[in-house]
Amino acid sequence: MEDLKYPSFKILLVDDEIYALQSCEIALRSEGMDNIITCQDSREVMTVLSEHDVGLVLLDLTMPNVSGEELLSMIPPKYPDILVVVVTAVNELETAVNCMRSGAFDYLLKPLKKNALVAVVKRAINILELKKENQLLKSHVLSGKLENPDMFAGIITANKNMLSIFHYIESIAPTSQPVLITGETGAGKELVARAVHNLSKREGQFVAVNAGGLDDEVFSDTLFGHVKGSFTGALESRKGLIETAFGGTLFLDEIGDLNNASQVKLLRLLQENEYFQIGSDTTRRSRARIIVATNMDVESLKNSDRFRKDLYYRLRSHHVNLPPLRERLDDLPALLDYFLEKAAEKLGKKKPTAPSELLTLLSTYDFQGNIRELEAMVFDAVSNHKSKKLSMDVFSAWIFKDNQSGQKNNGAQNGANEADESDGNAPIIFPAKLPTLKETALMLVNEALARAGGNQNIAAKQLGISRQALNKRLQPDKSE
Repeated sequence: MEDLKYPSFKILLVDDEIYALQSCEIALRSEGMDNIITCQDSREVMTVLSEHDVGLVLLDLTMPNVSGEELLSMIPPKYPDILVVVVTAVNELETAVNCMRSGAFDYLLKPLKKNALVAVVKRAINILELKKENQLLKSHVLSGKLENPDMFAGIITANKNMLSIFHYIESIAPTSQPVLITGETGAGKELVARAVHNLSKREGQFVAVNAGGLDDEVFSDTLFGHVKGSFTGALESRKGLIETAFGGTLFLDEIGDLNNASQVKLLRLLQENEYFQIGSDTTRRSRARIIVATNMDVESLKNSDRFRKDLYYRLRSHHVNLPPLRERLDDLPALLDYFLEKAAEKLGKKKPTAPSELLTLLSTYDFQGNIRELEAMVFDAVSNHKSKKLSMDVFSAWIFKDNQSGQKNNGAQNGANEADESDGNAPIIFPAKLPTLKETALMLVNEALARAGGNQNIAAKQLGISRQALNKRLQPDKSE
């Protein structure tokens, strides 16, 4: 299989001196840039541009037949998206100014210094990729339609926020820039990472690794691999996951747990596209697109110096923040149906019919474990299912476990209240004039009924009382 070319467009080198062409090409290829065309005859430049997807031209100014200055006046008007870097031995300010006025992106002096050449070319590549991303994003917004909806088949949703995320993913997928995916546990971060990989059409494979809890030594060995004899027990050389993901995508989950030493190594990998195997002093090239994910507030980690600022900004080239399930409750019907079918198939049972009030019950829950928690609920319910209609007992036990434990043991009620506070529930704010206990109870009952969609059984369970007790509270007070 042919390796994925970097960058995605071609770099055209134009110079009448064969040595200058060769040295420039060698310098760029040593940095992993292999999508290069060389042209020694300036008369052929416009033909090459018409036949190839060129994004960047390195153009010598002093050439026979057609000069670089003539070509510079011809390229930008006909190919405005192509960046031109002028290369010349003439160290004159006026020449540089004229070239920039004629549309040159930058100006390099001969003899070329590798560091300066590589820096200019990498900056041009980043700009071109950002321009391409902006164009794709704009076209997606204007069309309002996904170009590749089948690539998101594994993510069950009709939520508007999620669909806007899909549009964004379609626009960033073709670039080689890293992607940061944030969201709560169970929100579907790996599914999104796989969608980015599939849309990128990269020829290598998708490789996932959980970086949480890995010390620096294990992290380095996992990603970079080692050579034989590099440490005790290294009986054979072993390639790392970066090499496994060559030409594909490396997905690092739980990136917020990385220690500082590992963060430094990841930053170098992202900036230089190179790494060292443990025990080796030979530089190896990375051709894997890096996607990372975390359920932590990585910006807070950055502000508290637990996450490197330079790494944070490097990873934020593209950022996808997934909403929790409680913010996309309109997806509950489709998700419930999908997991019922999946669980029935896996457990060898007939797909059960869900009671009509089940969706109302589920919509009252905050799903701290998100979609993964809903899936676990459904599998548990289907595994205990016996009759045609699915029982709500498993769901009720899952959702109301704290209330039920409070009913069984009054002494445990304080513990339940403490658990509620630790979950981050907002404190109740009372008006200046305190309501009576009777008024407060009525407000609480009405709120529970509103959240339960008028279902008294669900409202009673939310309040931790029996259906009969709730019904009694709803009766008019005859003493008045």
